[in-house]
Amino acid sequence: MKQRDWGFGPEFWGFRGGKGPRRRKVWFEPGDMKYVILKLLKDKPRHGYEVMKALEEQTRGCYKPSPGTVYPTLQWLEDEGLVRCEEKDGKKIYSITDEGLAFLDDNKSTVEEIFERVEETIDSLLSDPIPDVTRLVGRLVTQTYKAAWKLRDDADKRGKVVDALEKAVKELEELV
Repeated sequence: MKQRDWGFGPEFWGFRGGKGPRRRKVWFEPGDMKYVILKLLKDKPRHGYEVMKALEEQTRGCYKPSPGTVYPTLQWLEDEGLVRCEEKDGKKIYSITDEGLAFLDDNKSTVEEIFERVEETIDSLLSDPIPDVTRLVGRLVTQTYKAAWKLRDDADKRGKVVDALEKAVKELEELV
């Protein structure tokens, strides 16, 4: 059976860089995405899905952009003349224009700061002991819901699931 990614990564729980809980950090500040996408399109022309996958790869899977972020940004970039769009095989392929290259060059320090900030965040997430905890919490959530679903008609066994969770919570509370 395929394991699901429930999205309970370190950023969900509010942990970053071993510094404990804090307000959830956004990967990109408002307006950053235009620079990120332009930098990706500088490498090679891509369609929207390829932009999303390239960004996910660049962040080593730590960030998965949504279509609701990428496609409106691509449209804005096209409206501003920073990218052009051509249709090939039923897909819109975006490529950077000379104006887009000039815009990237004019904002080189901003682009570098964005990618440095993201790289630091990724390094802290992947070097922390938190990924092990995250993986196990994900497994716990999956197994808990799977058991609750399968045992929905057996109150005694569902009670044992609750008891096991209570015991785990108490043990963790005692550690801290």
